[in-house]
Amino acid sequence: MRLLKPVLLILALLAAAGAAWLYTQRPMAVATQPVTRGDAAEIVYATGVVEPVTWSKVTPLVRERIVSVCDCEGREVEAGDELARLDDSEAQATLEELTARSLLARQEVERYRNLAARNVTSRQDLERAESELTQVEAAIAGQRARLDNYVLRAPLDGVVLRQDGEVGEIAEPGDVLFWVGQLRPLQVVADVNEEDIPRIRPGQRTLLSSDAFPGRALDATVESITPKGDPVTKTYRVRFALPAETPLMIGMTVDVNVVVGTSEDTPLVPAAAVDGGAVFVVEDGRALRRSFTPGIRGTQQVEALEGLAPGARVIVPYPDGLADGARVRERE
Repeated sequence: MRLLKPVLLILALLAAAGAAWLYTQRPMAVATQPVTRGDAAEIVYATGVVEPVTWSKVTPLVRERIVSVCDCEGREVEAGDELARLDDSEAQATLEELTARSLLARQEVERYRNLAARNVTSRQDLERAESELTQVEAAIAGQRARLDNYVLRAPLDGVVLRQDGEVGEIAEPGDVLFWVGQLRPLQVVADVNEEDIPRIRPGQRTLLSSDAFPGRALDATVESITPKGDPVTKTYRVRFALPAETPLMIGMTVDVNVVVGTSEDTPLVPAAAVDGGAVFVVEDGRALRRSFTPGIRGTQQVEALEGLAPGARVIVPYPDGLADGARVRERE
């Protein structure tokens, strides 16, 4: 009995070790997908805003209270039409004061001219009076020009796209009170990362998507690229022309997808199965690491230029830590 217990213990340990070995040697279950054929498109992504091609902001140049507005949002206006007026009472008072000073200065000049004609005063006194009159008249001209700043006018022919600011509010310099522009044509303005700009060219087809039109693909075309980028955001401004019949409206935000390259009837590999330029292919119950030459990379699929044929089954997702040649079984 004393010898039987150690033997039984050893046999139990051997059985457990054998079971563990068999478990570790059991093929790993993996999910696979086939390499297919199809069309691939290389996309540059950005977000943009719909804007008129021709438009302008109207902002005040002085800080003053708004005394009248045109109430013309959505209406057509012509260049020079009055949109709003600011309180110019103080500026008018200054002009009246300058006008009164001008009258006195003119009378003073006439008096010195009469005295100079009779040799009662010097020529220098007359010139000083004339200089003072010139200064006052220049101040009057400047004040009249500043009075124009109290009237906000349409900078171009178009439609008042939006009107902000109400009577009684204080308008600050730089505050946009009106947007004036033409309803057509429209464009999308987007900031594209600098690493993608070398692949952007005028004329490229662009696909847009908008939350306002879910599931609907909208077309645009690359119109122009700003020559100078923003070194802070590392982006370049790109403008996309919209067709005349676009349903998009001014101010809408859109997702921009510029088609920079296409391939037709090419092998496609699930993107989740790719690690750099390699995948794991299942052949005869083993996982074999295969290198291939990737082409166009999309969010869902990657083009395989060389190294993979349609029909090959690749492990999805890419199995980090799996040994090359390991036994596997495909999961149902």
